Amino acid sequence: MGIRGIPDAYGRTPGRQGDRFPGFDVLSQVDTWDVVTAGVVLARLSPPPPLRFFTLAEEAVGRALVDQLLDQRAEPRVPVLEMIDARLAEAQTDGWQYADMPEDGQAWRDSLHALDADATARFGRGLADLDWERQGELVGAVQRLGEGRWHGMRASRVWSLWTRYAATAFYAHPWAWNEIGFGGPAYPRGYRNLGVDRREPWEVPDAHPYRDPMSAVFAASGPPGHP
Repeated sequence: MGIRGIPDAYGRTPGRQGDRFPGFDVLSQVDTWDVVTAGVVLARLSPPPPLRFFTLAEEAVGRALVDQLLDQRAEPRVPVLEMIDARLAEAQTDGWQYADMPEDGQAWRDSLHALDADATARFGRGLADLDWERQGELVGAVQRLGEGRWHGMRASRVWSLWTRYAATAFYAHPWAWNEIGFGGPAYPRGYRNLGVDRREPWEVPDAHPYRDPMSAVFAASGPPGHP
């Protein structure tokens, strides 16, 4: 068991991609956080609750989509779809929306149905039933449309919706912090060593400071816009 009854919580990174900051674990600092901060962060490691907003059909498409957006190909995965679902179920949006788009919850439903329709039209199967490469082709096609129209919506608006929600969820999770070497809230202790390349005692230097973090993604599936 890991800390506070959470199994195998220490040192985890999404898909176990942890070679950039070897040995770093933001949870090693949990005892320096105040009770409220620790409670908020540790709650994100608990098993996610059942979905309340998305239907079963939407869940299947949504999981494939967010995995593509974040290149989550293997366990452990940050439960991004569950975190998005919780926000939408509680109507916890960004507080704004594009004038030419539906409200966020409806926009998510509409775009997931549209993406699945594209999969069926092109490959004869729903998005969740396609292999990784074909899923990527369909998701990438939306990005490449830019300001063009996609199922009645401006494609750039849909791309903004997907990536805003996905990135917010992913980088709220301690496993993602481990992957990027982020030291967490450090509250109430705070940070002392401010400045470029100045680290706190618990931080770890980047083992590959000159390696493009997207290089592995591009090598596997091509850069955005790649046909």
